[in-house]
Amino acid sequence: MILSLVKADFLKIKRKGMWLLCLIGPFGVVALQMVNYGVRKDYLFDQMDDRWLYYILNINTFTPLAIVLGIVILTSFMASIEDETNAWKQLVALPVSKRAVYLSKFTVVSCIVFLSSVLLFLFMLGYGLTLGLGADIPYLRIIEYSFLPFFAALPVLGLQLWVASVSKNQAIPVTLGAVGVILAYSAPLLPDWVIWKWPALSNDWDHSYINALLGIGFGLVLYVLGMIDFKRRDVK
Repeated sequence: MILSLVKADFLKIKRKGMWLLCLIGPFGVVALQMVNYGVRKDYLFDQMDDRWLYYILNINTFTPLAIVLGIVILTSFMASIEDETNAWKQLVALPVSKRAVYLSKFTVVSCIVFLSSVLLFLFMLGYGLTLGLGADIPYLRIIEYSFLPFFAALPVLGLQLWVASVSKNQAIPVTLGAVGVILAYSAPLLPDWVIWKWPALSNDWDHSYINALLGIGFGLVLYVLGMIDFKRRDVK
């Protein structure tokens, strides 16, 4: 039943431009570095002996913003599709549980954001190879900065989907998302417990995997709380 709901949700977004958003996010992050290195490549090469690491860190400056903004757009868009067609009542009228409906929305958004992480890995590696950053390619580091921000951002996904699914006005989750984007931009100034800081992979322990583990744990908590709240509320 879950698979059927997921397939149905994917069909709903087939011609809505969400797959284009999945491509634009990672490409835009790497494209910024294309401009950066295209203008001042020699200067950037002199900033750090490990040219690959410096390149990866430059990309990671914008990755959290892209992920948080993408999550805000995707979750609000998923909910707005149901609002516009008055499909919430039709969905819950089917012999499926509200938990399954909520899980389907969470799964679809997660899949799209994860695919963006895959594309980010490919774009980051591909452009890095063209720059001649060195023969010793740090594949593990590229994987780390491509995929760990996704896991670290799961609490943001859980919170945004929760608010978007239970709000009658999508201005509320969009406003929350705008605040979240600002917080993600200000990540170096935030304490480690703020969930919008976690996609930046920075913390006082200096271990990026901690952010990913926290993201998975609290993302699950927010998903469960959102699902319970969605299940108890009257259909919009």
